[in-house]
Amino acid sequence: MTAVLELRDIVRQYKSEAGILSVLNGANLTLNPGELVGLVGPSGSGKSTLLHTAGLLEKPEGGQVFLEGEDCVALGDSGRTRLRREKLGFVYQFHHLLPEFNARDNVAMPLMVGGMKRRQAREKADALLAEMGLSDRTKHQPGQMSGGEQQRVAIARALVNDPRLVIADEPTGNLDPATTERVFQSLIRMARSEGAAVLVATHNMALTEHMDRVLTLKDGKLTDFT
Repeated sequence: MTAVLELRDIVRQYKSEAGILSVLNGANLTLNPGELVGLVGPSGSGKSTLLHTAGLLEKPEGGQVFLEGEDCVALGDSGRTRLRREKLGFVYQFHHLLPEFNARDNVAMPLMVGGMKRRQAREKADALLAEMGLSDRTKHQPGQMSGGEQQRVAIARALVNDPRLVIADEPTGNLDPATTERVFQSLIRMARSEGAAVLVATHNMALTEHMDRVLTLKDGKLTDFT
């Protein structure tokens, strides 16, 4: 079975006034289809850097990133953009929905940008929103929905392209506990049904009970969380 994501000996550094700051120092990670992996650790430990590297938003100074066997570090900007569009879905703490568009068109937008006709894109968006329990919100703009509803729309948007890898950075960080559970269950159900690998950074330890594995960053390396 080919891994969805493989990080090999990732090194990520930043220049600061004090010199070189090493954030990732030989980090390794393998995610398989349908696997849900949590990433925990204090603020500043490098979780977002790891997610940005895995999501092809940043290039590492050292190491290799493979997405379904394809070497991503060697790719140029256009190749990385193609993979992000075709194989990656992102969910953030703040939904970043377009306020002037309704839920249907927020979800359909990535499909239309990719060349799908509007009617087909909207039909797929409606089906996904229905699975999220939002059939009665398809024509509502973000400002007309609750925080939990907006985040479920954001999850639908992340999944609409049938990504192989879903990356979530504190996806429920601004929600109350009851809404957090409902939103996270939606993410799990949709990702599992599509066989996508999911990498979730979170401070919410209750969410880690739903995950197959939980990892933490220590000294720039990934270790099992205990």
